[in-house]
Amino acid sequence: MASVQNQSSKDKLIIFDTTLRDGEQSPGVTLNADDKIQLARALSRLGVDVLEAGFPVASPGDFNAVQRIAREVGPLMEGRDKIGKPMVIAGLARAVEKDIRTAYDAVKDAPLKRIHIFLATSDIHLKFKLKISREQCVARAIEFVRLGRSLCEDIEFSPEDAGRSDPDFLCEVLAAVIEAGATTLNIPDTVGYNTPSEYGARIKYLIDNTAGSEKAIWSTHCHNDLGLATANTLAGITNGARQVEVTINGIGERAGNTALEEVVMNIHTHPNTYPVHHTINTVHFARVSQMVADLSGMPVQPNKAIVGKNAFLHESGIHQDGVLKNKETYEIIRPEDVGVVTNNLVLGKHSGRNAFRSRLTDLGYTDIDQDLLQSAFDEFKRLADQKQQITDSDIIALVSDQMNVAASTHTYLELENMQVMTNSSPATPSTATVVIKHTQSGETLTAAATSTTGPIEAIFSAIQRAIKINCKLELFELKAVSGELDALGKVVVRISQAPMPGETADNFVLGSKPVYQGLGTDTDILQSSAKAYLAAVNRLITESQREDLARAPENKRSVGI
Repeated sequence: MASVQNQSSKDKLIIFDTTLRDGEQSPGVTLNADDKIQLARALSRLGVDVLEAGFPVASPGDFNAVQRIAREVGPLMEGRDKIGKPMVIAGLARAVEKDIRTAYDAVKDAPLKRIHIFLATSDIHLKFKLKISREQCVARAIEFVRLGRSLCEDIEFSPEDAGRSDPDFLCEVLAAVIEAGATTLNIPDTVGYNTPSEYGARIKYLIDNTAGSEKAIWSTHCHNDLGLATANTLAGITNGARQVEVTINGIGERAGNTALEEVVMNIHTHPNTYPVHHTINTVHFARVSQMVADLSGMPVQPNKAIVGKNAFLHESGIHQDGVLKNKETYEIIRPEDVGVVTNNLVLGKHSGRNAFRSRLTDLGYTDIDQDLLQSAFDEFKRLADQKQQITDSDIIALVSDQMNVAASTHTYLELENMQVMTNSSPATPSTATVVIKHTQSGETLTAAATSTTGPIEAIFSAIQRAIKINCKLELFELKAVSGELDALGKVVVRISQAPMPGETADNFVLGSKPVYQGLGTDTDILQSSAKAYLAAVNRLITESQREDLARAPENKRSVGI
């Protein structure tokens, strides 16, 4: 199995991942610093070349997350033996001095770093958004690329809305920023407007007609508004682009970005079609995809290419017969090449730790530390007492849950006990009683609540009463991990803090408070709901304490915002 392509006769394709920046701009997605660290580590092991860690000037939280990634993940070499160097850590900046200096301050501790500067170039953006002329646009681009280059040797420039910009004006701007020191030129189809033939022709025209084009690496950045992001990106590669800007699962604003896994597996499957090779370790795709789905709260649609649940399932009798005789009749990609294991060795309550560890290795979890392995094994044994057979989907859900708990938050509150009574009559309210342990003080918190809308609302109301934190439920999502009657139920909850009764609502204006996400799994969906809600509350408490520390005088830091 060749999970990493290495064809020295072809150009190396640079994979620029923007899941943590453009991907996080998906409506409703909020990743905290710990989430981003966890994902950054996974993307490094995947083999990503450049990681756009965030938009540092956007908020103190984003600055701190990018800075932590630069310091903690930037130097890592684990799993990068095929590449031989750590990831480049990039920070996004507008063509504004404060943005550029703040981006540099955030990424400067990474061994390899980049400042990514963008400025709109389409006439519609210049006229209505920036209110500047073309001449002013060129002058601004030169000024701030020079500033960036004075701080950092690796400068990327993006002419925003390049897909709708005048090609000859683009050539003028791009020639100017090459002269000013830009080393990568990214051509964004910001609104997903171009067709593949148009976008490919645009890349070729710019390379052929921009003075000094040979001095820079050309890059694609395509949005999926018309469902053409992957096709446009591949057209860009065919016509000379050697970097692609992508996200895991294609998440991003509006209809999303180009999906990393789709581009890579197109090149992987057609090695003689594209003039490039990649160094992505494709066997990690399934795991990283699930991690992004869990942390972002954006589930992968079942029929999603490469990583969707149905991507390697065959229901048609004709297809099943063909696959049984020879998998290549209906499978152009081997499931194991993207980390999907179809050999379901059944584990149960008599299975030992070594068998569990071996199964994790088969599923691509080769880098789990001993503490996480033990906690996942403990959960596995608990689940084994409830289910006759434990599937790969169950194991992935368990490990994902434990990784989320271990990496994303401190556990201040734990569910010790819960009793729920419900009734089929709408006139009879459901009742929930919860017993919660405060791990710091050892105090036990108990409360009960009723609800006429069902047991889950009663549980959430009881938790709020016990912990004396009022929350607004922003999202509740439940799905079965597998198809059995005793399947694990996975619940994703998002909450925002709301004022307590009698508290002023001035600081709780809609949209002014962050959203906190929690994940819970259990065969009992009421238990998984309570776990998810408490996980979200633990995040809320963790972030609130971090904000308090950041405001302390001895911890104040000037970040240029």
